[in-house]
Amino acid sequence: MSKKPKKPAKKKSPAKPPKSSDDWLGQATVLSEAMPYMQQYAGETFVIKYGGHAMGDPKLADLFARDIVLLRQIGINPIVVHGGGPQIADMLKRLKIKSEFIDGLRVTDEATVNVVEMVLSGSINKQIVSAINAAGGFAIGLSGKDGNLIRCDKATRTKRDPDSNIEKVLDLGLVGEPNEINPHILALFDESDITPVIAPIGTGPDGETLNINADTAAGAIAEAMGAERLLLLTDVAGVLDGDGELAPKLTAAEAKKLIEGGVIEGGMIPKVETCLNAIEGGVGGAVIIDGRVPHAILLELFTEHGAGTLIEPGIEPG
Repeated sequence: MSKKPKKPAKKKSPAKPPKSSDDWLGQATVLSEAMPYMQQYAGETFVIKYGGHAMGDPKLADLFARDIVLLRQIGINPIVVHGGGPQIADMLKRLKIKSEFIDGLRVTDEATVNVVEMVLSGSINKQIVSAINAAGGFAIGLSGKDGNLIRCDKATRTKRDPDSNIEKVLDLGLVGEPNEINPHILALFDESDITPVIAPIGTGPDGETLNINADTAAGAIAEAMGAERLLLLTDVAGVLDGDGELAPKLTAAEAKKLIEGGVIEGGMIPKVETCLNAIEGGVGGAVIIDGRVPHAILLELFTEHGAGTLIEPGIEPG
């Protein structure tokens, strides 16, 4: 009787070196330095716009969920508003529905808004909710239509005709600009341990479904909730100054000057304007964060150097 061939021995993975006393001391130092910030923010509401690379990378998505759970554990009330542009574009492509953009906003017809709602309120929203729940939290998914959370006007844009020099109003279709946020439903979550995760879909003047830019929706919710912080996760390091270096902190007046001087340009302009509108509406500060950095939210909130650009009200010149 022939013997069965022996299975090759499994290679042992190299053992991780034990942490030294310096490693443990470093971790203790980090916790000690974070304590004043934790005490400062306990009981405050933070609105976090989640999107970009941070949402598309599974590892970063898991870290984001853990960070949200930690915020809730230390007494902060996080509200998550998410985007989903790449996922929407992929579904529209699969369904052979063409779309165009004006000033970064998707021109949305009825067929497109049905797909937008399906993707945002469906698969994406539930993925984020599931990730937070799996990390030990309690999350619930909503859209701006639930409880009349976000009521909107139809968004329009103007464009000057180069020949006649007349401004024309451009119809964006079923795209909304928030005009009223109903904070009642979100206030209920402040008194619980449940984290709301909101898809940026709103209700129009005639009850129609409207697609809302996620940054805009997050800013409007932060203003309505009197949030201490609005955090926009992006795929860039933050706002760059005139020398191309990251500006870790700006006053509202300084940010406006950078826009007027052409230093802030392109897609960064609407993000900074969202921050400025939120600050003018009473939000304590707004941060444009590099969502590609692991634990970017924790680094921004609980360390001295942060992880992006903080825009604060400052003192307006008299």
